[in-house]
Amino acid sequence: MSPEIYRDLSLPAIETLLAKSLQSENESQGVEAWLCRTFSVEKQQDWPVASITMQADKIGNMQVGNGYWLRADPVHLRVENNQVVLADSRVFCISPEEASQFVNDINMHFAEDDIHLSSYEFSEERRNMVFLSLCSDRWYLCLAKTPIIHTHELSEITIKNINNFLPFGAEKMFWRGVLNEIQMLLHEHPLNQAREERGELAVNSIWFWGGGIMPKLVSSPYTHVWSNDVFPCALALACGTDYAELPTNVATWQQSNTSGKHLVFLNSLHGKSQYGDADGWRDSLKKMEVNWFLPLLGALRNGSINQIVVTTTDRGR
Repeated sequence: MSPEIYRDLSLPAIETLLAKSLQSENESQGVEAWLCRTFSVEKQQDWPVASITMQADKIGNMQVGNGYWLRADPVHLRVENNQVVLADSRVFCISPEEASQFVNDINMHFAEDDIHLSSYEFSEERRNMVFLSLCSDRWYLCLAKTPIIHTHELSEITIKNINNFLPFGAEKMFWRGVLNEIQMLLHEHPLNQAREERGELAVNSIWFWGGGIMPKLVSSPYTHVWSNDVFPCALALACGTDYAELPTNVATWQQSNTSGKHLVFLNSLHGKSQYGDADGWRDSLKKMEVNWFLPLLGALRNGSINQIVVTTTDRGR
């Protein structure tokens, strides 16, 4: 966004904290990479986000097991300036019933193509895939064997030309073909026709990302994680660290009376930045100043907290 976004933006607490801080470079390319490195998760072909978040989203006695998991999240594609641009579920809603129907129909479509997708059982066959809608906007694909592809995080390609970020690697043609078939299936889907009649965005594609098996090691440097995002909470769950929803402000956070090293995950700016919502970005930053940074600065000065570490990534989160 334009530097004009900072015009007349008063943020004394943030400015003070940054001015008095020691600065160091963060090598991580995005928040998923930073979180994985922070929790000692090793990169596989991709950062294994899917297997970790599946732990948080799983239903009943489902197990991650030894299978390879991919996120296959529902997205909306549209053509802009001769490019195919992707929008994620932050700009549309999808009900659990819709998600279940979409995934069931995708499974039925591929079941006719010698690709069995209709059970939770693993198979020795490479193409024995299982699509699951464990959360309305977080879908999963389970594979018995590791595909030879690399993918890009969904957060990396939102509002970008997807043709520059399609799966790549030795099996890229197969996986791009799967995407094309799903797009054709969803294009004329009755649920999407109904959504468009209601003035809602169509769910006309999925996005593969975050593939991997469950990491052998997930280790937390924190005693507590606070987040409204599933991934930090799923990482905490995987290593037995306490976690909870992000409080609205520092006063509520301090009521927990939990000592130790806390991760407070504030990511409200990212979506506003990606979608060019300048007013929303300014408003979110002002709220962060009032609800978090101003009282945190006061707590630092009165000694009720010992240290504040502010981490940002190159994508502005």
